Amino acid sequence: MFQDILRVGALACISPVQTSLAALVLTGMVARLGPDALAGYGIGQRLEFLLIPIAFGVGVAAVPMVGMAIGAGQVVRARKVAWTGAWLAAAILAVLGLLVVLWPRLWSGIFTQDAAVLVHADAYLRTVGPAFGLFGMGLVLYFASLGAGHVLGPVLAGTVRLLVVIAGGSWLMAGATPSAQGLFVLVVVAMALYGLCTIASVWRTPWHKK
Repeated sequence: MFQDILRVGALACISPVQTSLAALVLTGMVARLGPDALAGYGIGQRLEFLLIPIAFGVGVAAVPMVGMAIGAGQVVRARKVAWTGAWLAAAILAVLGLLVVLWPRLWSGIFTQDAAVLVHADAYLRTVGPAFGLFGMGLVLYFASLGAGHVLGPVLAGTVRLLVVIAGGSWLMAGATPSAQGLFVLVVVAMALYGLCTIASVWRTPWHKK
């Protein structure tokens, strides 16, 4: 039994560490661009962290449903639950992303009226917002994979995201004129890659009762 728990749980512990490390690395890089850029990034990142519990609400419901279906040998039902939850989260987060792309001040205006900070906060939201849907889909499929006992693929997707942030950020900061906008583009690329890699891994991984 302990082996079964650790087989999934040990890998699952890596995912939140990856998320935190990516945020820490980006924060350190943006901080080198000045307090206005850092404050604007922080405002945008707060919304990104709000997406996680929204997707968590859908994902945590999928875990037992997928697990019970796998245990009963109903793999088709398990995958249907996973994809239904993933599309639901994607739709919710995509709507939120569209809102902040069109009207970023709905969020950034809550925290500051400083024009210099708002420039960076609004730029972050407009740049990263389009990937919210993919990010939410990836998160729910990660939770569904926990229920199925096949979590390696989503964890590797998180590794891809972290490596893109570290490598891409280091390259951007080593340039002659590093910019906050360049780092914001890196964020959306890493976020989209996480979603796409998770989708691909779940799509290609056969689920079965172990």
